[in-house]
Amino acid sequence: MKKTILSLFLLLSVSLFAQQQTVIYSISPTTFEETASVTITINGSSINETTWGVVGNALYMWAWAFDLNDTTQKGTPLNGTWEASDEASRFTYNSGTDTYTKTITPTTYYNTTGIGKIGFLIKAKNGTGDKKSQDILVEVGTFQVNLAAPVENSATIIASGASFNIAATNTNGAANYSLKANGVVINTNASTTNYAYTATNIVNNQNYELSATQGAVTIIKKFSVVVNPNTVMEAMPAGLVDGINYHADDATKATLVLDAPLKDFVYVAGSFNNWQPTITYAMKKDPASGKFWLELNGLVSGVNNTYQYWVVDATPLTNSPSLVKTADPYSTLVLSPFDDASIPAASYPNMAAYPAGQNFEVTVLKTGETSYNWQVINFTKPEKEKLVIYEVLVRDFDANRSYQSLIDKIDYFKNLKINAIQLMPVMEFEGNESWGYNTSFHMALDKFYGTSNKLKELIDLCHQNGIAVILDVALNHAFGRNPMVRMWMSDPDGDGFGSSTVENPYFNTVAKHSYNVGEDFNHQQIRTQNYVKRVIKQWVEEYKIDGFRWDLTKGFTQNCTANDEACTNDLQQDRIDVLKSYADYSWNLDPTHYTIFEHLGTDAEELQWANYRVGESPSKGIMLWGNFNNAYNQLAMGYASDSNISRMVSSTHGFTANRLVGYAESHDEERLMYKNVQYGNSNGSYNVKNLNTALSRMSAIGAVSLLVPGPKMIWHFGELGWESSIFTCNNGTVNTSSDATSGDCKLDTKPQPQWTGNWLGNSDRNKIYNDWAKMITMKTVEPVFLGTATIVNANTLLQNIKITNAELASTQLKDVLILANFDVTAQNVPTGFPYVGTWYNLMDNTTINVADIAAPINLPPGEFRIYGNKQANLAIENFEKGNLVTLYPNPVADYFTLNLTAKKVQLYSVSGQLVKSFTPNENQNFQFHVSDLKAGLYIVKAMDGNDKTQVIKFIKK
Repeated sequence: MKKTILSLFLLLSVSLFAQQQTVIYSISPTTFEETASVTITINGSSINETTWGVVGNALYMWAWAFDLNDTTQKGTPLNGTWEASDEASRFTYNSGTDTYTKTITPTTYYNTTGIGKIGFLIKAKNGTGDKKSQDILVEVGTFQVNLAAPVENSATIIASGASFNIAATNTNGAANYSLKANGVVINTNASTTNYAYTATNIVNNQNYELSATQGAVTIIKKFSVVVNPNTVMEAMPAGLVDGINYHADDATKATLVLDAPLKDFVYVAGSFNNWQPTITYAMKKDPASGKFWLELNGLVSGVNNTYQYWVVDATPLTNSPSLVKTADPYSTLVLSPFDDASIPAASYPNMAAYPAGQNFEVTVLKTGETSYNWQVINFTKPEKEKLVIYEVLVRDFDANRSYQSLIDKIDYFKNLKINAIQLMPVMEFEGNESWGYNTSFHMALDKFYGTSNKLKELIDLCHQNGIAVILDVALNHAFGRNPMVRMWMSDPDGDGFGSSTVENPYFNTVAKHSYNVGEDFNHQQIRTQNYVKRVIKQWVEEYKIDGFRWDLTKGFTQNCTANDEACTNDLQQDRIDVLKSYADYSWNLDPTHYTIFEHLGTDAEELQWANYRVGESPSKGIMLWGNFNNAYNQLAMGYASDSNISRMVSSTHGFTANRLVGYAESHDEERLMYKNVQYGNSNGSYNVKNLNTALSRMSAIGAVSLLVPGPKMIWHFGELGWESSIFTCNNGTVNTSSDATSGDCKLDTKPQPQWTGNWLGNSDRNKIYNDWAKMITMKTVEPVFLGTATIVNANTLLQNIKITNAELASTQLKDVLILANFDVTAQNVPTGFPYVGTWYNLMDNTTINVADIAAPINLPPGEFRIYGNKQANLAIENFEKGNLVTLYPNPVADYFTLNLTAKKVQLYSVSGQLVKSFTPNENQNFQFHVSDLKAGLYIVKAMDGNDKTQVIKFIKK
């Protein structure tokens, strides 16, 4: 469904413009009250079911309703979800007449009363991908008003001093009319069915309301007049940039700049002029750049102001609006009438209120803002070759879905030893329950996860703990709420949203690659390039973001078409050049900035980025995502076919440095553990489909992935063996993209069993976590893992990885041999030690004497070994001691859990006073309730069954 409804249909049979096909419908009876039964009939010949992926004539109604005057959306029809409509909303197919029908009573179907207008559209069960009609709106009630002139909700552009005609008719007998302009009654007409009035000598913008009353019912029609201010041409002050320009020495002023080529004039409407701008708020135009600009005065420091631009094209293209009211494209904070009401106050306290009576997003402007007090000013980033990135979707990391959740669990990341967190997009996106790739404002922080300062607090805390923060950015495209889409859009149904026209200086009218979503940016346009660089600057300078993961970089070409995948995947020089220029800009701001591309393309193109400026100091070079999900899935399940992981090594791609961010799992790929328990191999007694057996194989997956030289990535909770499919739906079922009728649940919000089920207290899951932590520590501490790797017998279940660093002395750990048996039976795994002598198992520092370098080693199924010529420097005993006990959550509200099977637990105040004792009797799931304790810092002493004591601290909230 479109996000707001502005148009009205009163016809009995209407042909609706849709992106894919015309849908024809009728309603009987033609006029009806909200308590009457009404039948909606769809002409079947007007729908191509095949195009929509419809089987079994399964068409559905997606419905909504408004009150009498179209001011409040109301009702709770049984819609289900957009990906899976409720069966109660399904149409009945009539094969004899090739029609679809549905009979409803509005008050019953919409579950509300006081309905003035019903809205619906026709869709496939899964409406994703425009498998739908356009919005349909029908008036309810025998008393109806038809605004003959002008069009309802329209904005008429007139010259200053011109006149304006208004005319309306109504049904069901005479009505009393009243006309308001900017809230003041300027005309009345009693007891008529035909209303007419001419407003004369109009010199200011007018918002009109024409109300018609019949008995106890009043219907209001709205429309407006915008006066051409005859734009003043005046040079813009030097140093201004697009968007808001704050005056450092004067908190009462701010200057706005808007680049709107081909537009005739622009007003600024906002809280500072009661959303009724006069000529004073008409923007001036800079003769040199053609940009509009306006200095605002009289602002109050620390007060939230909101505003929109009224952008006018007096002679628009066909189907394009004359007036677009839009937030600032360069907003850093916007308020949304669509999403803000469902943002929890706990996540975003004291949110500014959306201004009443407005539509679409508005920009927030506040002078005199206090800067965040950063604790870490000059963070030293981990080396690119040592990066272990933890990819996080804030929405699904914790049930609270907030930055605070990540802050509260910083110890979880520290104990795992990762040195970078990659946040999936947090820029303002459409909706709240999103992955974030449907971005609408690239410079604005989405409010659903928390405030700007809370994100900064998270970044600052990560930096205090040696953890870099990387941001996923979707700059291939933007979605329909984006101001740069809306200012130059085709909007045939007049709902305020549409697709880019040929006049759009930022977006293509059709995508130039085969993977597009949303509106496709034209990265050869200088305005697009300037916008992207402003986005980079905002996040690097304002939030101290350490790097970007660039989503869908294949889309940055102008050389292909939407259906030409071969072209999209081939080397495209325009794409290479523009992406290098963006990397250059990032490095100009921060020479150690991480630049990561999700390209997943050919080596010929990727190596041009990977090798770019590598030899400089500090070394640059663009890192590339390396997807090896299928091969690692095969290994984990126990199948040799397609299990080749040799290309995890950067040099196999032609890269001169280790620039490949290899991974076994990401947000886009199926979970290894899910496929293990669904499809795993078996020899009878050893069955990978068994949960605990499947979990026992995941440590070996870490050994043959994380330790391969070069940056690597973990998708959150792979380290705990999350076995739920990424296609798990909100109701717990699993629907993949092949489930045509029920839809793909990939984007559905996921539960957090790792916290509610205390997975860290589960020995099988905790072993993966601690094993991976040891491996990550090795990778980040030991120089051998900066060396080169050779993966022998790559397409086999008996994995053999040799790692060496020729620059190290023989007295150092310079050679590592990783062995793993992914078969379902014990196997003699080939070795090939570089030389004889004593070798050390780096996981526990036990030794073996190698007399025959070719002698195989027998490993049970799912087991692995990591051998080095010297002991690791990570001090295994101390490492294990430090990771033996963990406490969650921390800070604590009501209770905490331990991953230790303790027989006795004591709590002490920081002064040493015993405040509480527990006897959990080695119950792994024991909950230690502390709701009665005062806020503060406490010390926990936990004694296990061997009388060993571990100590850990926690904060009581």
